[in-house]
Amino acid sequence: MNLSSQIKPISYLKAHAAEIVRGLAEHQRPLIITQNGEAKAVVQDIVSYEQTQETLALLKILALGNRQIDEGKVERMEDVMTRIRERRGDR
Repeated sequence: MNLSSQIKPISYLKAHAAEIVRGLAEHQRPLIITQNGEAKAVVQDIVSYEQTQETLALLKILALGNRQIDEGKVERMEDVMTRIRERRGDR
């Protein structure tokens, strides 16, 4: 993705809001908004945003799992299954 074509000043956003919204949904590429020559905001379509949030959530779960492994906070599956069966009254 060529980000340089996706950088626009805030005045462009103000003047072309409807066109930008249509383009975001169609192309699913973020738009970087600048103010006084500095990047200040990123505008993206809702589908891409939701996908990003889901990806971040999965990465957080993986990071938590890796940390728990590193800290030794793990149990053997056989031990967990035995404890579950005992609670249920199986055996």
